[in-house]
Amino acid sequence: MISLLGFLTVGVILTLLLTNRVTAVVALAGVPVLTALIAGFTPTEIGGFVAEGLGGVVGVTAMFIFAIVYFGLMRDAGMFDPVIRRLVAFAGNAPVTICLATTALAMAAHLDGAGATTFLITIPAMLPLFDRLGMSRLVLTTCVGLGAGVMNVLPWGGPTARAAATTGVPANDLWVPLIPAQIAGAIAVLGIAWFLGVREQRRLRAAGSLTEAPLAAVGAAGSAGAAGGSGTSPSGTSSDGDAAGATPSAEASRAGGAAVSWDAGDAADRADDAAELRRPRLLWFNVALTVALIAALISGVAPPEALFLVGVVVALVVNYAGLARQTARIEAHARGAMLMATTLLAAGVFLGILEGSGMIEAMASTAAGALPDGAAPALPLIVGVLGVPLSLVFGPDPYYFGVLPVLIGVGEQVGISGVDLAQASILGEETVGFPISPLTGSFYLLVGLAGVDIGKHIRHLIGWAWLVSVVMLVVAVATGVIPLWAA
Repeated sequence: MISLLGFLTVGVILTLLLTNRVTAVVALAGVPVLTALIAGFTPTEIGGFVAEGLGGVVGVTAMFIFAIVYFGLMRDAGMFDPVIRRLVAFAGNAPVTICLATTALAMAAHLDGAGATTFLITIPAMLPLFDRLGMSRLVLTTCVGLGAGVMNVLPWGGPTARAAATTGVPANDLWVPLIPAQIAGAIAVLGIAWFLGVREQRRLRAAGSLTEAPLAAVGAAGSAGAAGGSGTSPSGTSSDGDAAGATPSAEASRAGGAAVSWDAGDAADRADDAAELRRPRLLWFNVALTVALIAALISGVAPPEALFLVGVVVALVVNYAGLARQTARIEAHARGAMLMATTLLAAGVFLGILEGSGMIEAMASTAAGALPDGAAPALPLIVGVLGVPLSLVFGPDPYYFGVLPVLIGVGEQVGISGVDLAQASILGEETVGFPISPLTGSFYLLVGLAGVDIGKHIRHLIGWAWLVSVVMLVVAVATGVIPLWAA
C-alpha cells in the first residue's frame, strides 16, 4: 500500500509538472500531503515529516536566494558584458558556435563535480547572450544540463561516490573502466549541441530574426532586456517556457515569424536604465569578487549560503551605495529569488514526506521485486538503459543507498557482480539524468536561473539525456565493462 502510494505520488507530481496543470509549489507540496493523509498518517506525523524535509533544504534555499540576487547584481553592473562581447565577436550570430561554447563551458565548470556551482557559473554568463540573439532558453538549459551530466560520472561526483560507498569499491576503480564511455558521451553531447545550434539557426532565419546586426545593436537589445530583473519563476509564465524580457528577435520567432512591433522609445528607455546600472570602473573589482566567491565555494571554507550572503552585501555596498539604490536592486531580483525559494521549500516537503513515511524504501523494494526471473541475467543492461528515466523517480540518495543495494542482492543470486550494477547505474542514474531530476536541489537552480518552465525543460532535455546515456552504455558494453548477459 505504502509503495503504491509512493509511486502514485511521484506519478501525479510528474504529470502535473509535465502538463503545466499547476505551479510547482502546488504539485510538490500539495500532492505528498494528500497521499500521506490517505496512507493514514496523522497531521502531527505529517508535520514532523515536513519539518525534517524543510530542515534539509533551508540552507540550499538560502543559498539560491542570495545566489540569484548576487548574479543579478553582477549582470546589472555589467560584469558579463566583456565576456558576452567576446563570445559574440567569436561566434558572430552563429547559434551553432554558441551552443558548442555553452556545452564546453558547462563541462569545464563541472570538473569540481558540483552541479550548483556549474549552473551558477554557466547560466548567468550565457543567458544574456542567448537572449540577445533570440535563442531559446530551453536550448541553453539542455546544453548546460548535458555538459554537466556527462561530467557527473567523475569519481568525485555525487553518484559515483555514493555507488562506491554502497559497493565498498574505491570510486576511482568504478570510474577508470568507464573513461572510454565517458569520452564517447562527451563527444555525443557536443554533437547534440551542434545539432541544436543548427536547428536554432534555421528557426531564427525562418523567423527573420537572425540578422547580421552589428555587435553594438545586439548588445543594446540585450542590455535593455537584462535591466528588467531576474526572469520568470521555475514554474514558468511565458508560453514557450522561456523567461520574460527576451529580445525583439525572440518575440518575433515566438510569433511564428510574423512581424512584431517593438516600440523604439521603450527600447531606448530600457537601454538607458541598463546603462545607468552599469559600473564599468568596477569591472575588475566585481570579477575579483566573483572569482574569490567561486574559489571559496569550491574549497568549502564556509557554507555556500553564508558566502553568497557576504557577496551580496559587498556587491551592494560597492556598486550601489545608498538605501534607495540598494533597495531598488533587491526588489528588481526579489521576484525570481522568492519564486525559486518557494519551489525549493515545496520540494523539501515532498522529499520529507516520501522519506519519513517510508515510501521511498517501499518503492525501492517493489521496483527490485518486479524484475522477472528470466530477465535477471540482463540486469546490468536493464539498469543502464533505465538510468535516466529512473532519475525522475529516485534521487541520488534513495537510489544508490536504497535501490542499488536491493538490486545487488538480486544480482548476486544469478552471479552478477555489484560492481557491474554500480557502473551501469553511473551511466545514467543522477549523472546524465540529474539535470532532469526534480529530486535534486541543483535541478531547481538550473531552471530557476534560466527562468524556464520545469515541465518544458524536462520534455526538452530527457530525450537527449537518454540518448547520451545509451551511447555511453553501448560503449561500455563494447569495451567489456558492462556484461550484455550474465552467464
